[in-house]
Amino acid sequence: MSGGANPGLLESLSRLFVSLPHSLALGLSYLGCDAERRVTLRVDWREDLVGNPVTGVIHGGVITSLVDTSSATAVAAQLDRAEAIATLDLRIDYLKAAQPGRAIFCRAECYRLAHQVAFTRAVCFHDTPDDPIAHGVATFMRESSPMPMSGEEAVR
Repeated sequence: MSGGANPGLLESLSRLFVSLPHSLALGLSYLGCDAERRVTLRVDWREDLVGNPVTGVIHGGVITSLVDTSSATAVAAQLDRAEAIATLDLRIDYLKAAQPGRAIFCRAECYRLAHQVAFTRAVCFHDTPDDPIAHGVATFMRESSPMPMSGEEAVR
């Protein structure tokens, strides 16, 4: 793990991740980070997010976005400074349908932060992570060069 995460950076990046257009459209909200640097995000049930109108179950794509965004935020919880990250791989096991009318929470952790890659795991649930709706694992590419990517400094 990183030598020491920057709490102000985590808050800034968390706000950024949940303010991205797709996060806003889904209504994702950042709930916080615990002492083990696990982050929790939430999505509320809404009729426009339902995948099957007969059952009222939220579409699996909403859970995919929740896992991806939570996992990226968990990587941010390990960083000393802001850097670009991108999802390289994301796998989700859907264990059971989410219950209609209920919020879904996702708790994610970055369990390995290497120089160029970060590895995460996440669990989605209603009441407790011990009764999961879905499990996810992801791999993120980290910024591999300290060289600026834009602006005047990139020209030098």
